[in-house]
Amino acid sequence: MFCIVCTGGIGSGKSYTIKIFEKLGIPAYVADKMAKELYNTDLVLLSQMAHLLGDDIVENGVLRRDIVASKIFPNPHLLEKVNSIVHPRVLNHFKEWQSQKVREGFNVVIFESAIFFESPVFYPIADCIVVVTAPEDVRVTRVVKRDKLTPQQVYERISRQSSDSEKLSKADFVIFADGKKAVLPQIMDIIGALEKRWDIKIVN
Repeated sequence: MFCIVCTGGIGSGKSYTIKIFEKLGIPAYVADKMAKELYNTDLVLLSQMAHLLGDDIVENGVLRRDIVASKIFPNPHLLEKVNSIVHPRVLNHFKEWQSQKVREGFNVVIFESAIFFESPVFYPIADCIVVVTAPEDVRVTRVVKRDKLTPQQVYERISRQSSDSEKLSKADFVIFADGKKAVLPQIMDIIGALEKRWDIKIVN
């Protein structure tokens, strides 16, 4: 099973890129979305989170993500502790999901995470890394519109992620999702390069 990791900073265009990969028939595991689902289904994870952050983060058996965010975003050390709890659970869930995709006959999957480079626990799953990038002003405008945040809040979130230059230095492939350059041809070029380099069939 070949695993393409897709990463990029907040607002870079990852979600749009992932949708194109999926349209081409490649299953995608979106780590942030799956983590949110685990908060509601993994009772051990929920208990560990409450033990770390306080019982007020759980209401009627459901995680209050707004309260969690208010506690961890101003406190990088606490955020690291949360990640050390959550990320191994996500990794295990991904491996189970990946095994299911093998049984379904797929030979390639995508793992999407905005904080892949900040999460060493995920490094071993990557056969290749695709970084999606866009100018910072474009990213800020997208997130302000999408999440109803202020520009300052977006810049603060960007500052907590690894820089684009760091991501790009570790990328096997780069997709420019600046709204000017078409994404699909870039994806097809990547798929062609992977099929040639690794002798695998990605798109039927």
